[in-house]
Amino acid sequence: MAATKPKVPTPSSERTINTRIWLYSLFLALQYGAQPLISKRFVRREVIVTSSVLACEIVKVICALILIAREGSLKRLYNEWTLLGSLTASGLPAAIYALQNSLLQISYKNLDSLTFSMLNQTKLFFTAFFTYIILRQKQSIQQIGALFLLIIAAVLLSIGEGSSKGSTSSNPDQILFHGIVPVLVASVLSGLASALCQWASQVKKHTSYLMTVEMSIVGSMCLLASTYKSPDGEAIRRHGFFYGWTPLTLIPVIFNAVGGILVGLVTSHAGGVRKGFVIVSALLVTALLQFIFDGKPPSSYCLLALPLVISSISVYQKYPYRVKKKES
Repeated sequence: MAATKPKVPTPSSERTINTRIWLYSLFLALQYGAQPLISKRFVRREVIVTSSVLACEIVKVICALILIAREGSLKRLYNEWTLLGSLTASGLPAAIYALQNSLLQISYKNLDSLTFSMLNQTKLFFTAFFTYIILRQKQSIQQIGALFLLIIAAVLLSIGEGSSKGSTSSNPDQILFHGIVPVLVASVLSGLASALCQWASQVKKHTSYLMTVEMSIVGSMCLLASTYKSPDGEAIRRHGFFYGWTPLTLIPVIFNAVGGILVGLVTSHAGGVRKGFVIVSALLVTALLQFIFDGKPPSSYCLLALPLVISSISVYQKYPYRVKKKES
């Protein structure tokens, strides 16, 4: 009796998966690119940032739970869920992201835009590095070159958005220890958290929706803890949680929550490195939408970055890492 062959994905199923990845990536690029314009139009200056972030996390949890229920896997996930598994798969990345955001805030105040942008974009390399360390996911020489192109493009786009900002400090020690070191550590943490999310979804088979729920809850707990002594916490206690809100404020909150779910889907299906490509591409979407709706023409940096982004995506997709076959 012939041995049963392992199940190999059919060309049609591979096409379906690839189509789904491209759709998720497209929607994420559009969401991420449009978010700044939507927030600018519908969020008043008086709105307390922490209140909108917490509201976004709550909406994210509700949307993810609805999608889990729609899949019919809510009861199964509830029965299989464990605290240890949750903390390992989602708690650790969520805590890392919270620390990363704090480090970026410290760094941004002590570095000029050019230095901050260049160092911040090294997170793309650290993502590739940690996906190799944790998942043994290798990159071809061409893909490494594509990452270089993407980082250059990301730096150009970031400079174009904030080239007027200079460093607020002239003390070399402060620039080093409160500027350069925090942003580099934040980049390392970003790469690690992204790789851990990919590991949880692809190896531990933690669904992206469940991870969204867990990470939102952990992130909200960290944010609530920070309000104990933060200016936002004081403002909430003084003016109330929904100070400055209007019914229209819900639009960017919901839009941002959908983006968070899309980030999970892209990371789960395509990986953290490709998510980086999508996020950088979204900066071009922002420039295009600003031109269409605000009449603001793209900067020369944006025009220089456009061919680099297109080339990097094309090369990265066309030349994946292939295992060399040994000659018998």
